[in-house]
Amino acid sequence: MNREESWELMCAWTESDSLRKHMLAVEAAMRAYALRFGEDEEKWGITGLLHDMDYEKHPTPDEHPMVGVRELEKRGYPDDVLHAIKGHADYLDVPRDTLMSKTLYAVDELSGFIVACALMRPEGLENMKAKSVRKKMKQKSFAAAVNREDIVRGAEELDVDLNEHIEFVAGALRERSDEFGLIPRRD
Repeated sequence: MNREESWELMCAWTESDSLRKHMLAVEAAMRAYALRFGEDEEKWGITGLLHDMDYEKHPTPDEHPMVGVRELEKRGYPDDVLHAIKGHADYLDVPRDTLMSKTLYAVDELSGFIVACALMRPEGLENMKAKSVRKKMKQKSFAAAVNREDIVRGAEELDVDLNEHIEFVAGALRERSDEFGLIPRRD
């Protein structure tokens, strides 16, 4: 299991630039939390990178994420990676009973929401504060596909303060923002 092979696998399964960028954002957040928790940064990052690899072609609850999980299993990815990926889909009822599975769930929806917020700001991710993200969370029409309850539940399951969590993830994304096209605009 290495980053380069995992990147190639994800790209082979996912053509959508926006979905690839989402997985890169989740990877960045997972790596940052792995460092914070003293865990395996490479393993956690790869888990984030691959968690939605099957979503483009298999978006239904009948298939996602299990089609991808079966492929990863065939390729010898570790059980804890597969468990975390299964755990990010509430409808599978897989307990999020590991720190990695809780973290993947906690950063998945939030990463997407923070990216959406950053796209609306000329400065992108620079100086993004939890207060402004939470204000956007109250606007149901903004990034309507993002489940706000999942964001709150994820922070609770990870046992982190929501404001701290938002700013931590925003900081992690800021560190690698060039990878997913969030360079601040200089208008």
